Amino acid sequence: MDLFHIFEHQLIKMRILFIIAILSGLFVVQGFAQEDKFLVDPILVRLKARVVNVADSTGIPYANIINNRNRSGTITNNDGYFALDVLNIDSLIITSVGYQRTVIYIPHNYMGHETLVFTINPVSYAVGEVEVKGEKPTVADGLGTGKPVDIPVELRGDAFNEKPPILAAIFNPISYWNYYLSSREREKRDVREAMALQKNWEMHAKNYNKEMVMMLTGLNEAAADSFMLWFNAQNVLPYTSSEYEVRASIKYYFERYKREKKSE
Repeated sequence: MDLFHIFEHQLIKMRILFIIAILSGLFVVQGFAQEDKFLVDPILVRLKARVVNVADSTGIPYANIINNRNRSGTITNNDGYFALDVLNIDSLIITSVGYQRTVIYIPHNYMGHETLVFTINPVSYAVGEVEVKGEKPTVADGLGTGKPVDIPVELRGDAFNEKPPILAAIFNPISYWNYYLSSREREKRDVREAMALQKNWEMHAKNYNKEMVMMLTGLNEAAADSFMLWFNAQNVLPYTSSEYEVRASIKYYFERYKREKKSE
């Protein structure tokens, strides 16, 4: 065998030994890592911690905390604090709307005496440009469009049912006295007042009626009519009364009505 082949053979052997040495080193390192892990004695501790925003260190409220080992969990309070029974070898998953899912690890030497702080990163959402489009509403066929009103507010008694102030008598006396002296204006105000009164009485009739009186007093129809005539004469129930006020008044005055009837 010539010198070249001997050198090539020795080179191959050196490469093989080198690879074996590297693999042996990896096994040794892995063995040490596993041995170090098993050297940690699992201890049950009460973890006290706070979850904060890494951007501004503010507490994150109502974040979900899940234990990877047994799937137990809790949530943070309004200031980001929480407490949970864990082992000192556990890892926790933190999730919250608007923040990245984060895994945290309990320090092996943690004994529950201090409050730990864990940070999580907010999620940035790229929002594209939003274009809002709309169409101008069209006027129905055959109907004209309104015109802006140039009448000052203090002189709009006719259209808005508001009395013009006393200053209107100085700056626009014709409109001011027209409001008070015109029979047409007085008629309009009377009609509006009657319409409002009718509407209020319609609402009042839903709460104060013969059926309501009969139910609360136990009277028959004829006796209920007599009581209602007496009750209305007392003039104690305004038409703006609520249902509760109507019921209370009927019960109270019915007792007075019975006493008066007995004393007659």
